[in-house]
Amino acid sequence: MRSLVNPLRIGVAWLWISLIVLLPIAAITTKAFDHGWSGFWDALTAKNAVSTLVITVWVSLLVTLINVVMGTVIAWVLVRDDFPGKGVVNALIDLPFALPTIVASIVLLSLYGPDSPIGLTLNATQPAIVIALAFVTLPFVVRQVQPVLIELDREVEEAAASLGAPNRVIAAKIVIPTLLPAILSGAGLAFTRAIGEFGSVVLVGGNVPGQTQVASQYIQQQLEVDNQVAASAVSVALLAIAFVLLAVMRFVGSRTAKREENSE
Repeated sequence: MRSLVNPLRIGVAWLWISLIVLLPIAAITTKAFDHGWSGFWDALTAKNAVSTLVITVWVSLLVTLINVVMGTVIAWVLVRDDFPGKGVVNALIDLPFALPTIVASIVLLSLYGPDSPIGLTLNATQPAIVIALAFVTLPFVVRQVQPVLIELDREVEEAAASLGAPNRVIAAKIVIPTLLPAILSGAGLAFTRAIGEFGSVVLVGGNVPGQTQVASQYIQQQLEVDNQVAASAVSVALLAIAFVLLAVMRFVGSRTAKREENSE
């Protein structure tokens, strides 16, 4: 019975993945090559397409680096420290998951727009995009690192401290290597979310070509003028970037985890 059930489950899983993931990817890839390789390349290397991809990747990398640091610090505080309102802070981390991203853009526009109540006008600038993307991607790092910190054996840290190891050595030799796979996983998820984000930047970003226009806005613009090949070409480029990055992150993370297991 077991030999019959397992293939059935596997088949159902592959069918669902094909319907939800593989078929849409195949469709958009086919559309991108409607005019052949030359048409795809021309669409991808158009001036505005190149600039929007550069801006998207650059801002997403910056946001990922920021959230790798701040997300790890926040996860550490939530696991290792007790303070009033800890439960509220822990719940707020998941707010970007529940809140429609367009609402985040409205809030950020009201805060950093022309009538900013704090006197800081950032709309239609790259810093505004960084803030918006940092908001929507922070939970990915925190929620990846937090469970690993909870399971981390503190006796090893205490033993190292009792032997006279300073905190920086404990962090570098024990804590960070253990957290690294989770940090890389969170970074990969944050980056891939950032390069495809639309709602949180649609208002506060300004959508200025060559300055603040991100790839998702460029794709929408091309669809509005019925240039589906250009929209599909940039979409395929984003898919390729995301796939390569996630593959590299997974490889590095698995190698690091195996190295840690062997060292134990």
